[in-house]
Amino acid sequence: MEFNRALNRLKKDVWARLSALFILVICLVALFAYQLAPDQTRFANQMHLSIHSQPPGFSCEILIIPSKSDKTLKKHFFTGTLNEQEEIPIDEIFWTEEGLSYKRFGNTTDYYEKVTLDQFPEGTTREIIEAKFLKKHFFPLGTDKYGRDLLSRLIVGSRISISIGFVAVFISLLLGVFLGALAGFLEGIVDKTIMWLINVMWSIPTLLMVIAITLVLGKGFWQVFIAVGLTMWVEVARLVRGLVKSTKEELFVQAGTVLGFSKTRILLNHILPMTIAPLIVLSAANFASAILLESGLSFLGIGAQPPIPSWGGMVKDHFKYLLLGKPYLALLPGIAIMSLVLAFMTLGNSLRDALDVRN
Repeated sequence: MEFNRALNRLKKDVWARLSALFILVICLVALFAYQLAPDQTRFANQMHLSIHSQPPGFSCEILIIPSKSDKTLKKHFFTGTLNEQEEIPIDEIFWTEEGLSYKRFGNTTDYYEKVTLDQFPEGTTREIIEAKFLKKHFFPLGTDKYGRDLLSRLIVGSRISISIGFVAVFISLLLGVFLGALAGFLEGIVDKTIMWLINVMWSIPTLLMVIAITLVLGKGFWQVFIAVGLTMWVEVARLVRGLVKSTKEELFVQAGTVLGFSKTRILLNHILPMTIAPLIVLSAANFASAILLESGLSFLGIGAQPPIPSWGGMVKDHFKYLLLGKPYLALLPGIAIMSLVLAFMTLGNSLRDALDVRN
């Protein structure tokens, strides 16, 4: 009944529905990133330096020179395509008996480079080259400073933000619920020891703690996830401890003790279920905090490392463009971060009201 009432309250909250829909869309985008991104290479890292920092809506012809390897393209549903082909943006092209000559994009001279038919698979004709190896590429949001498709980088970069939220919240719940429940239920020396640890962790600024843990574990994808998760369990532990201490004084808990129920059964079956609603609200806030922390770490250069796309890393790479006439290169990933964090915070506030969480 309580669940149904909470669900009905959420359905009536327009902002909750919009936030939940936006989060769901971002999750689906992250899951099917390489099917949605125009650049399906691994990490959307196909560089074309001659067309760097092009505006939204830019398009040009790309000449594809196949690799000598027998396995030119290695396609993976979740990790993208390992592309060993050479892609060359071109301005002009004309055909010769031996093959073709082209002028690279941005080349203001009359210098043309030649490609012979021998560089293509055996039996390749002009018609095959025009159909298979000469393509028009469209960049909806333009290109970044390395000539990579900005839209593709944003889509693939959503995976980092969504993943960091899930992993960090999972680690924080695992540690926080366990230690908080022990402290609140057992009390005595156990409670004092765990509270001392919580106070020590609480006294250290979160960002500095994450940076310290990251430096110990090393720079990398999973190291950042673990570091962020290890700094978020403190709030969970404090919340669970307080709820367990207050709940175990309730009459139904005392009745369970009188009936001879074990402490483990009382804790797991009767006390911890009372903490679920506040933990859901706190997890939504922690999800938003994890996204901000990861973005901050990537901006400082100790988050997800290149060539892995990260919204914070994209802001770091292009924040100078705010003063160079192309602010969208930094603003677009910044807006993505802001929108996702705002959605989680709005959903958390709506969950708090719907679940009637007062503490």
